[in-house]
Amino acid sequence: MTHNHVVIIGGGGTAIATMYDLCLRGFKVTLIEKGELTSGTTGRHHGQLHCGARYAMGDKNIARECMAESAILRKIAPNAIEYNMGMFVALNDDDMQYKNNFIQSCLEADIPAKEIPTSLAFEYEKELNRNIKASVLVPDGTIDPWRLAISFASGALKTNNAEIKTYHEVIEINKNGKNIESVTVINHIKNKKEIIKGDIFINATGPWAGNIASLAGIDLSVSPSPGTMLAMKTRISNMVVSRLHKAGDGDIVVPQRNLTIIGSTQWLSDNPDINIVPPEDIDFLNKSAIDIFPCFKHLEYHTAWAAARPLFGKHNSLEGVRNLSRDFAIIDHKVNDNIDNMISIVGGKATTLRAMGEVATNMICKKLGLENKCETANIILPNYREYYRGGYHG
Repeated sequence: MTHNHVVIIGGGGTAIATMYDLCLRGFKVTLIEKGELTSGTTGRHHGQLHCGARYAMGDKNIARECMAESAILRKIAPNAIEYNMGMFVALNDDDMQYKNNFIQSCLEADIPAKEIPTSLAFEYEKELNRNIKASVLVPDGTIDPWRLAISFASGALKTNNAEIKTYHEVIEINKNGKNIESVTVINHIKNKKEIIKGDIFINATGPWAGNIASLAGIDLSVSPSPGTMLAMKTRISNMVVSRLHKAGDGDIVVPQRNLTIIGSTQWLSDNPDINIVPPEDIDFLNKSAIDIFPCFKHLEYHTAWAAARPLFGKHNSLEGVRNLSRDFAIIDHKVNDNIDNMISIVGGKATTLRAMGEVATNMICKKLGLENKCETANIILPNYREYYRGGYHG
């Protein structure tokens, strides 16, 4: 049985995972993306599969959620996940002071963190700085962002309930009283305007969520906080290696395929369309990586890029933005803005994309009086290659 027609605006991991959940529960879904799938933030993050250890000191609920979701993703998307573990390393006395509270906080958040001898750390990661003072093992991993998102897309399309419209940019949201009737898009392939109707509309555009909400006359508090990442040729670690201190800039080294990525920085911006990488960020990230892996200075440069984090909330200072929650929120605009048939998904992390889709779909089912249960945590996703074998790309 097919339920109402849901139109999702956005083509990143969260939007695609939401499409998949809706399709499994019998909804007809049209997904609209102004570029290619994952061409926004999803395709630009460093690909860490967070076990939640980084958040355990500040928010144990988010930490637990990341731990649970990382386990689910490892189960349902094995072709997109490398479960290579993670290590937090102390480089100085300040890091050492952080260690015991860090481990205790992880354990309280159900994250199995444990200190290991530095001699064992050097066996695991032979290029580590030999002056590290301590090392803590955690169950981190890496995500291939494209493969993960496209696996969800393949699963949605196999239900025959989904339609994906890439290179379709929303320029107007057309309301009739308390309801949205349609969106006007520019079809960039045919260079013409089109109207797409629906019964329910989801704004899942990440750092662009505020821009889309404004088309419906909604003031949505989103901070598109950009940061730079630096990739070098050659993979020098197999684990995700992080500094054992309060989350900051340039403190995570991620292995991706045959690359080594160091991230990230953070600055303030009202514009999610970030195209310029500050040169000083590259110098800073180089130095930060060399502190952890001295051999980083000998690697060949591959590329540097910037991406905007989709943080929920507003703040006028950089420190304030840093302190914004990494949790997600699903906003029913009937409650907040007197629009009956629109919700927005804001905040969150790549690791929690499936959970965000589940909560959003639960909200829609509740609004419609449906009791369809979520199954996305229990079904193995199709291989991302099926997206092409099925002729779905266009």
